[in-house]
Amino acid sequence: MTSIRTPEIRMGDAPLTETTGDEQEWRRRHLLDLDDYSVDELEALMRTTDTMKEVLSREVPRVPALRGTTVVTLFYENSTRTRASFELAGKVLGADVINVSASGSSVSKGESLVDTVKTLRAIGADVLVMRHNRSGAPYLAARHADCSVVNAGDGLHAHPTQALLDLYTMRSHLGEVRGKRVVIVGDVLHSRVARSNMWSLNAMGAEIVLCAPPTLIPAGIGSGEGVLPPVRIETDLDRAMEGADVVMALRMQTERMHGGFVPGMREYSRLYQVNGERLARAKPNALVMHPGPMNEGVEISHEVAHGLQSRVEEQVTNGVAVRMAVLWLITRTAKGTGRAAKGAA
Repeated sequence: MTSIRTPEIRMGDAPLTETTGDEQEWRRRHLLDLDDYSVDELEALMRTTDTMKEVLSREVPRVPALRGTTVVTLFYENSTRTRASFELAGKVLGADVINVSASGSSVSKGESLVDTVKTLRAIGADVLVMRHNRSGAPYLAARHADCSVVNAGDGLHAHPTQALLDLYTMRSHLGEVRGKRVVIVGDVLHSRVARSNMWSLNAMGAEIVLCAPPTLIPAGIGSGEGVLPPVRIETDLDRAMEGADVVMALRMQTERMHGGFVPGMREYSRLYQVNGERLARAKPNALVMHPGPMNEGVEISHEVAHGLQSRVEEQVTNGVAVRMAVLWLITRTAKGTGRAAKGAA
């Protein structure tokens, strides 16, 4: 792989090189989930994202940092925000970006995931950004290809870059999230975004409150006996909103539901919609967030979705910088360890 030219990316007046210290904190060739990430690793990624935001603010937001690197996006599910931001992130850093959709590839002819991944590596993929409807698919890909793999969302399991951009957005306004109350309301059961946010926010010391109908709360969560970090469970949104620093509404994922989880959308909206009246129970200037796409009038009202406290568009903007940081860091690690090395996932 072509060596990365560091002088083009700068942190203020200092180049982003070994002097920043971030490469000592980051030793990952893949980004699959955030369940075992340390505070130091998350902080390193946040600092690198600051640098990438500076690059994006330039009159000509382009640097050759990843020139000679090939990034392939392989999406088995539809996506607008995640796919477009990864594509732009790669191009801003000078990488060659190839987009592959399952519907337009040999997958539609019966090709297996492993064969697809090996084919993409054989044509020169250095980084594989992958979204799949099956939980664990990126882990399988990482075992069968010696390129770096980034999980862009797998089944009901994880969406790490969304959680990272959420964390970055919160920190941009709150400074630190330690001790802050973050309320995540909605379809938690089917939300990979909620799961990844639980890991990152827990690691950074936030107080996490999950609010949903009992049928949309994963079994065992909050009891301390499950595989997810400790959180507080609340089924009454009015109580959950009291004193919140951040309110994150989740999309009702009707496409993943195969049973009567709620009586109907009207009843759900009456009890769990984030609206102006409920937002008034949170702290003044509490942040309103949503991973998108939004079902306005269902999980969030129009007035709140586009109100002064909404950070939804900012989340999308920050997503490009966060994904630039991810591509930069994992590529540096892969370069340092060599393609034959089997780094930590």
